[in-house]
Amino acid sequence: MDLSDLLKLYTEGHRDFANADLSGADLSGITLNGVNLSGAKLMGANLSRTVMIKSDLSRANLNWANLSFAKMSAVKLGDADLTKANLQGAVMEKAKLPRAKLSGANLNSANLRGANLREANLSSASLQRANLREANLSGVNLNWANLYEARLSGALLSGASLNGVKFSRAFLKDVDLNGADLQGINFSEARLGGSNLESANLVGADLSDAHLYQVNLTAADLSGANLIRASLEQANLTWINLSKANLCQANLTNAILKGANLDGADLTDAILPIEI
Repeated sequence: MDLSDLLKLYTEGHRDFANADLSGADLSGITLNGVNLSGAKLMGANLSRTVMIKSDLSRANLNWANLSFAKMSAVKLGDADLTKANLQGAVMEKAKLPRAKLSGANLNSANLRGANLREANLSSASLQRANLREANLSGVNLNWANLYEARLSGALLSGASLNGVKFSRAFLKDVDLNGADLQGINFSEARLGGSNLESANLVGADLSDAHLYQVNLTAADLSGANLIRASLEQANLTWINLSKANLCQANLTNAILKGANLDGADLTDAILPIEI
């Protein structure tokens, strides 16, 4: 079935186009609200800029669809079902995906800069090396998602669910995670410079080799956390709980440790501030 046949059937009221082959098709400017494209082949398809010309794929069923390397800048996919979809390498700058279902989706190396993913379900999704700079991830479900080397600087993460998420080697500069539940999260080698982690729960978290320059960890709980070789220069650690934390070879140059709890912490070969 080619695109013209699909559009003709759609205008006649048909909505089920499961497994259709639309590889490389130009879908920009086309309205397909509520269409069923589950399992469809859309590799390299062009869905870009549809918002600007008042068309969208809101509420579309695209579960298991292959959208790898598709052009989807500003596409409207609110409430769409993209469960297990392949979006690897897709260009989705400023895409509108509020409440979209993306659990188990492959978003590796996808460009989602400035995208709206508010309250979307990304549980167990793979977002390795994805670009999520300045994306709206408020209220999003990222439980058990893999964000290895993902770029999230400036992203909004308020109210996000982050159980078991993997942030190793991720870029999280200037991110606000105030009061977030990050217990046991893997932040190894992550870059969190300038981020706000005040009152966050980081019990047992892995922050080994993490870059935490000027991070705000006021009143955060890092008891039992792994901070081996972590860079904490000029970090605000006021009233932090570091009991039984591993700070071997950590760099705390000019860090503020007023009221910090260091009971049982391992500070072997750590670089400490002049005043503690």
